[in-house]
Amino acid sequence: MASAAGTPVDDACVLKFKELKSKRKFKYVTYKIEDSTIVVGNEGAPTASFDDFVEALPENDPRYAVYDFEWETKDGCKKSKIVFVTWVPDTAKIRQKMLYASSKDKFKRELDGIQIEIQATDFSEVEEQVFRDKCN
Repeated sequence: MASAAGTPVDDACVLKFKELKSKRKFKYVTYKIEDSTIVVGNEGAPTASFDDFVEALPENDPRYAVYDFEWETKDGCKKSKIVFVTWVPDTAKIRQKMLYASSKDKFKRELDGIQIEIQATDFSEVEEQVFRDKCN
């Protein structure tokens, strides 16, 4: 188990990320801090939609997430990038916000292959257009 600013990372976190990245086994994986450890929250099947991903983000609780974002460029070329999302809603408790903020960088480094990062505090910041704008 690696440490993320004092917050250990469960081995399954990195394993699920690798399965998403290289085997395309998941469309997204969410992570949460539970009992002072970063653990896998849930994962979306390869066929999961963007809306499924957004619905996996709790309204009042922070999460980390990775999403395999696919889009088509103006000239019809299909592309994909792995997006790391820090979801810390404004409605989350202060202590939770601080814990997620202090653990993020070290945890993100555990996940080799992150291409884009999005920090979101409300649902308007995790819309598909935001992802498209960040990736282009």
